[in-house]
This record gives sequence, structure tokens and C-alpha cells, in this order.
Amino acid sequence: MTAETTLPDYKDTLFLPDTDFPMRAGLPKREPDWLSRWERLRIYDRLRAQTGRPPFELHDGPPYANGHLHIGHALNKVLKDFVVRSAQMRGFDSRYVPGWDCHGLPIEWKIEEQYRKKGKNKDEVPINDLRGECRRFAEGWIDVQREEFKRLGVIGDWEDPYLTMAYEAEAVIAEEFMTFVMNGALYQGSKPVMWSPIEKTALAEAEVEYHDHQSHTIWVKFPVVAYSGDPATDVFTKAKTDVVIWTTTPWTIPQNRAICFGPSISYGLYEVIGRPEECWASIGDRYIVADALAEDIFAKARLRKEGVTGLDPDMVRRLCDVSPEELAAMTCAHPLRGHSDAAEAQNRWDFDVPMLSGDHVTDDAGTGFVHTAPSHGADDFEIGVKHGLPMTHNVGEAGEFRADLPFFGGLHILDRKGKEGKANAAVIDKLVEVGALLARGRLTHSYPHSWRSKAPLIFRNTPQWFVAIDKTLDDGMDEFGTTIRERALASIDKLVDWYPQTGRNRLYSMIENRPDWVLSRQRAWGVPLTCFMRREPDGSVEVLRDAAVNQRIVDAFRVEGADAWFAEGAKARFLEGRNDADQWEMVTDILDVWFDSGSTHAFTLRDREGGCWPADLYLEGTDQHRGWFHSSMLQACGTRGRAPYKAVLTHGFTLDEKGMKMSKSLGNSVAPQEVIKQYGADILRLWVAQSDYSADQRIGPEILKGTADSYRRLRNGLRYMLGALGGWTESERVAPAEMPGLERWVLHRLAELDTEVRDGYARYDFQGVYQRLFGFVTSDLSAFYFDVRKDTLYCDGPESLRRRACRTVMDALFHRLTTWLAPILCFTMEEVWLCRFPGDESSVHLQDFPETPADWRDDALAATWGQIRAARRVVNGALEIARRDKVIGAPLEAAPVLYIADAAVAEAASRVDMAELCITSDLTLVRERPPEVAFKLDDPRIGVVFARAQGQKCARCWRILPEVGRQTHEAVCGRCDAVLAASP
Repeated sequence: MTAETTLPDYKDTLFLPDTDFPMRAGLPKREPDWLSRWERLRIYDRLRAQTGRPPFELHDGPPYANGHLHIGHALNKVLKDFVVRSAQMRGFDSRYVPGWDCHGLPIEWKIEEQYRKKGKNKDEVPINDLRGECRRFAEGWIDVQREEFKRLGVIGDWEDPYLTMAYEAEAVIAEEFMTFVMNGALYQGSKPVMWSPIEKTALAEAEVEYHDHQSHTIWVKFPVVAYSGDPATDVFTKAKTDVVIWTTTPWTIPQNRAICFGPSISYGLYEVIGRPEECWASIGDRYIVADALAEDIFAKARLRKEGVTGLDPDMVRRLCDVSPEELAAMTCAHPLRGHSDAAEAQNRWDFDVPMLSGDHVTDDAGTGFVHTAPSHGADDFEIGVKHGLPMTHNVGEAGEFRADLPFFGGLHILDRKGKEGKANAAVIDKLVEVGALLARGRLTHSYPHSWRSKAPLIFRNTPQWFVAIDKTLDDGMDEFGTTIRERALASIDKLVDWYPQTGRNRLYSMIENRPDWVLSRQRAWGVPLTCFMRREPDGSVEVLRDAAVNQRIVDAFRVEGADAWFAEGAKARFLEGRNDADQWEMVTDILDVWFDSGSTHAFTLRDREGGCWPADLYLEGTDQHRGWFHSSMLQACGTRGRAPYKAVLTHGFTLDEKGMKMSKSLGNSVAPQEVIKQYGADILRLWVAQSDYSADQRIGPEILKGTADSYRRLRNGLRYMLGALGGWTESERVAPAEMPGLERWVLHRLAELDTEVRDGYARYDFQGVYQRLFGFVTSDLSAFYFDVRKDTLYCDGPESLRRRACRTVMDALFHRLTTWLAPILCFTMEEVWLCRFPGDESSVHLQDFPETPADWRDDALAATWGQIRAARRVVNGALEIARRDKVIGAPLEAAPVLYIADAAVAEAASRVDMAELCITSDLTLVRERPPEVAFKLDDPRIGVVFARAQGQKCARCWRILPEVGRQTHEAVCGRCDAVLAASP
């Protein structure tokens, strides 16, 4: 042919990819159609109909039915969907029953807000009318959230979820509660609990979060008024001496009943010998404080000149040591002793304040002494019980002082908006007035807040109902211990797997150190404490234990719901037949909602048709170590003797791209609905899969752009695979033994991945699964195998063994990649599946992971191909330089010389067509050390010298070969000529 000859166009003779799979996904518009299709096909029900499969149950931690979903909800539900779908495709009957937490304060609070806007007083509304409003409010949000969860692609029994407000659920919750009534674990006690003055109810630790809060700090003087030790050592009452305490809660000073000291702390007696004008101390005052804190205390009291470090010798001197025995022999007076208002016949604070040893006292901060108000602190209460200190009840449910309390009556600790009330300032002012204050200040520290109202909390002594977690339960379920705490700790160590393992330590520590469980709430919307009590003459409380009464309650709740407890005539109805019915009082408190959610395992796993108990997995955020994981553990250990779950997986929180907590005020929130609207749910699901869920997750516009780019790369690889399979028939299939080495290597990689993917899903390592599959598609396939085999697929004849082998491997890739990725990219893999199997009943989500033949794995072959690919990388590097320098425009213009001095690598390379693998027109292999001019990478024994391909360019495959021009079809090479000759 001459240069002027026009080459024929052989494009129509090529076997080009054939697929309807679009390059642009269009997920936001197309995903709803797949959702509708799955509902029409009833995918979840059809999966349940598959028999003979071992059960796997992920028990859903119930979200609260209040408001639209946030990105944390999306993270949680998508992770659960990964678990459920992957377990099903690994051969389990993987059931998922979504649920909702429906009772509780936030819903009741919303209804109260509606009442206030209408000028209604909620206390004047019949309780069951209020409860009905709460029920309807929850129902509305359940419907909203259900559709939002389904839009994420989450599969489950959406038509029959569990609801804690369902009548059957309320009956079971009451039944579970009455198990504690019958086994003796329930008791009424009066002890300090976390109390919300805003919400007017007790809170459990799980409902408490900690935020920075600025508190008053005061150093208060308690005069030593008596000493019972050796009179010869009494230097404390012969001259005025004060024990100095420090507190961040001045409002608790009126409730003080003792002072605690640390038995191992070094204390000293200090005397003021000089003072500036601005100071509350007087010369001659003597104070007992911890030596380690003395410098700071006297600096705060302004007993130190500017520039002086340590104790100022012109202001303060240390007189002597004060031993623990001497402290224990002292008695102090309350700082308000001797001061009363006109209405007081006798001073309210005219009592002794004993000095008591306490191991909880430290000298890390303060004075080394702890002011002790037994009604307002956990340690204080324990000390009070131990030493018989009187309890005070000076603070009401709204956080206000009793009206008859001198000086402070009616003052609030917090106002109705959760801001500081007048109580602290009034107490401080009174202490200044009576000369009892040494110093004051402000401190920003971590302080408990209600996680619902976000307002600060107080410790308040109030009668509440508790479950004793250290009481021996005579219930015959002693395999893991006889008390709730013993059973829980044994379950944590012996029965539960933790993902990550740090979750074990966190829950173990919490349960090891927790107090008894406060069950009662002073609200209206929830399951009541279905028990009756009577007060004995000695002040104790007896709880009615009557199985017949309990059964009547459960039967009524199943038909009428928990409203039956508040209906007119309920007491007579439930106590029917008891001669002593008039002696018993109905308890009207509401159960802690954590008891509700902690009981869900009973009516969702144990009692529901198809359920299995215990659950295979609980999966929630790390905050649920103090929440749902915790309450479920305690509840089940009390009613079933062990944990209700076999494994616990925890994930972190969602943050913005800078690692900041999301908030509306900062404007950095990412709503899942907006992500779906812009990108589609599969991009959100892919973000979850790419993240390390064990840590906090970051999300934002730039991160989502990167996720979408990864998705496009993966989609392109899948599109190529589908195109390569266009027109596939089973007659083309080639047995692995007949395949070229490259195809057998791909099968080996599939065998490796089969093990890794199954193991990764079983270990809930979704990030690892996706990274392996993404790397396989983009690196092993798109950048290598697909690239190499493009020529074979396009240009070889249909009967070519190499082409048939390639398409056989493509079929194996299709069945594995679509199913392996389906739990993660549920919409996209359905689209991929339907491109090949478009039938009305077809769905990838009805498939299992295909079994992979054991003989596909060939580690020796893989080692050989590792050597071949190492040599190929050197060739590619040399060609890239030639293209960069514009020596060539494409690799087919090259015929490089490959030098290999490594005998094993050279032998491996000699067994394959390296020109084909490197996509060059020719390649010469030389088993010698490469010359200095050769291009090398990390191995000096492998090098490449560039050379141009010789001959003419084949008009069909574009390879440059000397044989072009010598065939029947002059413009093509021998291979293409043979294909053309065989074509009709």
C-alpha cells in the first residue's frame, strides 16, 4: 500500500462493548423506582420464605419518634443494613424488625407546649387525653421517619415494626417490670438522684450529658466548737479555729450535715498574721486546710502579696500538723448557726456538724475537706447512711427552696429556662453577711445536663423506685451470677463479642461502678410502674406481690394499652377479690423510657413469631454504652439471667469536615435528605462504607465530592464488565484448566476475595470489604486486566479460546461483584443485575454470595503473576516517559527491549506474551543485567530500553507489525485477517 491509500474502516468488524448500563447514574431520580419495585416484589417477605437457613438477628435500637432524621440516624441505619443484607447473602435468615421508642418526656413536652400556646393547663387535662395526644404525635413522626429510612435503601419489616407504645409492647413492658416486683429487686428509696428542675422529673445516668458550665466557687468557714480528743492536744477550741470547705454548689450549704476529710491527706493548722484591706480574713484567724492546697487557698483569700510565690510569710504561718485522729475528734458548727429570721422561733441550723473520714476525699482541688449534704450527692448520701445523718428535703421539684426555709424560702436554683436562679447568690450573700466566707470565685467545669432540655441538673433527694442490682435474686437463673450486677459483668466477659473491643471496657466499668437503677419518672406519657404499695407503721414500704393481680394488668394492657392503669376504677378492677384492697395505693409514676427500650428484646425477639433470643447483634453509637446497651443488659439480666445480645458493635458520631460537632447555630449540619437529593442514597451509603465507623465520621461537601468520584470510578469498571458480556451465551464457557494464565490469575484473585469478603462482612469490617473490592476493580481489573484484554475482546474472533476464556471470567466477576457489593450499593447493584437479568421477578437481593470453587485458588500462579506484573510496571514506566517526551503518542508505537537479570522473573516473563500484557506492538526479552541507559524502578535487575515498533499499523487492531500488508486483507495483521476471513 502507498501512503496515499485510504485504509478501510474496520470498526463494524470489531466486537465492541454492548450494554444499556448508562455512564451517568442519575441516582436521585432512579432510586425511588427501585424502591417501588422492591415493595412490589415483596423482597423482604420472599427472603423470609427461604427455609432451612440458620437465623441471624440484628435487633434494632429504637430511634425516638420525634423529628426528621439527622445524619447520625443515616449512619446508624445504613450500617445496620450492611449487616442485615450481608448476613442474608452469606446464607442466614437475616431478619430485621425496625422499631421506635415512643414514650417519654420530649413528646410530652411538645404536647405541653401546644397546650401553653392555647392557654390550657396540662394539669387540668385528663391524663388519658394527654396520653392520647402524645400517641398521635408519635404516630405522625413514625410515618415520616419510616419513609426517610426506607429512602436510604434499608430493608426490613417496615409494614410491621415494633413500637414501644403498641398495646402488646406496653403489656410486655409491664410484665417485665413486674418480674422485678416479684423477684424482690424493686424497692422504694429516698436518695439523691439526678433531677431536672425544668422537666420536674428524675433522670437516669443514660439521660445525662456533660457540658462546660460556669459555677460559683466558695470557700466557707465552719467553726470548730468541740473537741473530744486528748485535752492536752486541744489547740483547736482554745482559740477560734475554722475548718475550711470548698464547693461549686453554694445552694447546698443550707443542707449541710457533716464535713468529710481524707484519712491519708496531710493537713495543717494555719494562722493569719497579716492582711490587706480587701480581705475577709482577720489577723489571728486560724484555718485547717490540706497542706497541698494551702498555697492556692490563701492566694484565693487574697492573703498573698503580688509577686510572692508559695505561702506569704508576712500573711500566713503554719502552726502544726493536724492528724486524722484529731480531725475525727472535732465537731463543727454550721456557718449559719445563731442566725435566724424573725419568723424562726429557734435557729434552723443549730446543730452539730461532725467530722467524718471519707475515702472519696482528695487534695486535687478545693481545701481537702468536702462539705457533705446527704440529700444532694451520691457520696454524701452514702456517708449519711453510714453515719445516720438526717436527710433534708429543702428543695422542691421545680428546684425551689421550701417556702418556710429561712432567708432562702421560695428561691430557685435554676429558673424556668434553665438559667441560674437567685438561690446561689442569696446563699453567698448571707455567708458574707454572717462572716462565714473566706473567698469566692468562678469555675468553668464539666457539669451534668439533661440531654433533652439541655438544661443543668441538680442532685435532689426524693422518694423514687429503684431496682437493686446487688440483691440476690432467687429466680433459678444463677448460671452467670445471683445478682444483676454479677450476671451483667459475667455476660460482658463470657457471652458477648465487642466491635471494637474497647466497648467491652467501657460498659464493664460503667456497670461495675453504677448505683441501683432509678426506674420512676414523674411524668404522664409512658408505661406506668404497675404495682401497688402500702406504708407500714415503721415507715417502710411494702410492695404487693400477687401473680393474679399482675396477670389482670397484663391482660388489660393487651386490649386497652397502658391507659387502662389511669382509667376510672382501675384500682378496684385490678385488686378485685382482695379483702385488703383499701390498704393498697396505686403507684402512678412512669417507667424510665430506658426500661421501655431495654425491654424491646422481650417482645421483638423472644415473643414475636420468627424471632430468636438472644440477638446476634446490637449496633448503636458509642453513647449507648450508657444508654440502650446498658439498660438492655440490666433488664435482661434481671428477667432472663444473661445479656440479651451475643455481640455489640458501636460507631462514632458524625462531625463536619473540620471535625466540629454539627449544630444548626454553626450552619454546618449535613441533612441526609439533602445528600440524597443531590447525589442519591448510594453515595451516602458509600460514604458510610468508606469510613472507619469505630471513630467519629466526618462529612461535608468536599468529602461527598470525593465519595462521588470513587463511585464513578467503580461504576465505570462495572459498566466495562457489562459491555464485555454483551451477547454472552453459556456455549462460550471455558473450563478453568483450559484458560490462559491471566484468566486463571483473575479466578485466583476471586478465590482470595471470596474469603476476604465473607470474613470482612462477618467481622463487620465494611470499610475493609469495600477497600478490597474497590482496589480490585480499579487496580487489578480496570488498570490491568480490562486494559490488557480490551484487544482480545474487540479483535479476537468469537471462537477464540482466549476471548471465550475472558468472557467466562467476566461472567464470574459479574456474579461475585454484584452480590459482594449489593449490601453496600444496594441500588446500583440492582441496576447492574437487571442489565443482565431484566425479568419481572429478578433482583440481586434475592441472591446469595456464589460459592467459589476451591481449585480456583493457585498461590504458585499468583506468585508468578506478581513477578510478571513487577516487570510490566517497569515497561509502563519507560513508556510513560516516552509519551511525556512526545516520542510516541500511544504504547502500540513501541517495541521495547526488556532486560531481566533475575532468573525467576525472567522465566515467568518468558511464559507469557509480554507485548500483549504491556499493550505494545512487540517486546524483546533479554535475560541480562540492564545497561546503564535502561529505565529502572526499584529493582536494578529489571530495566527497559525504548525502541519503536517496526512495520505498518493494522487498520483493525492498531498494532504496528511487519506482517501488515502481507495478508489477504492488506491493511490488517494476520490475526485480524483470520477473523475477517471467518466472518460471514
